[in-house]
Amino acid sequence: MRKIVHRHLGKVVAGAGIAVATTAVMVAVTLPGSAGADDSGSGAGAAGQSGQQAGQGGQQAGQEQGQAAVQPGVVEEAPAAEGDTGEGRDPLTEDETERVEQLALDRQLQRSSENVEGKRGPQRLSVDLAEPEADELDDANAPRRADVTFYDYEDDTLVTKTVNLDTGKVERTDTQRGVQPSISRAEMIEAAELLIADPLGSGLKADYKDATGKELTSPDQLMLNGMVYRGTSGAQPAAIADCGDERCVRLFPKVKNGPWIDARDVVIDLSTRKVGKLG
Repeated sequence: MRKIVHRHLGKVVAGAGIAVATTAVMVAVTLPGSAGADDSGSGAGAAGQSGQQAGQGGQQAGQEQGQAAVQPGVVEEAPAAEGDTGEGRDPLTEDETERVEQLALDRQLQRSSENVEGKRGPQRLSVDLAEPEADELDDANAPRRADVTFYDYEDDTLVTKTVNLDTGKVERTDTQRGVQPSISRAEMIEAAELLIADPLGSGLKADYKDATGKELTSPDQLMLNGMVYRGTSGAQPAAIADCGDERCVRLFPKVKNGPWIDARDVVIDLSTRKVGKLG
């Protein structure tokens, strides 16, 4: 009898009763979720039936939970939530900056433009609080606006969109050519990558190795500053002759916790992804 009970321990057997020497022995099996249930039922049959019902209930609950957890995917455009906002001429908050960039980057601009890495979408340069309109200078309740500036490497244009923070609408779009604002951090990193990979970057790499004893392989190893370069007729090689109409940069790299490296005679054209050396 002990062998039979041991062999079947853990299983629920409905309607089974075991009698030994006029003493009824009931093997109670507690299933998950059955703790605290009424234990007034007689025999293993009642316990088995309760266990079977509990198991079916648990299975049904698991199915319902699985169905609730797995829902069909729905792709929706993220709303431009207002978040924290400033007042009057207060600087833009982080939430406002994120919101106006999202509002300014419409689908048409996203599809038709190109960033500094050659990927779809324009290169964001800056987000600044816009100046008030002439008739709003003395108006304490004038709407807050932001100017969002992008550079489109697809056609070398500067795109500025003015967004009204109160209404969430783009009020103006200005497109210019031959206008070159300050270089952004992302553009400096891309320029450094192009220079490191180019033969004209050999001097930079040699100076870095002299200063650190290590090979220069990534912009992450440098602290970078840079400025826009505009070409002067007859003063540069053909590779960078169109700088000014195209987006060009001169880098001023520095070894982290080390010296500056002189790279002023090298110009990187981010529009054509070419490197040239000044005479």
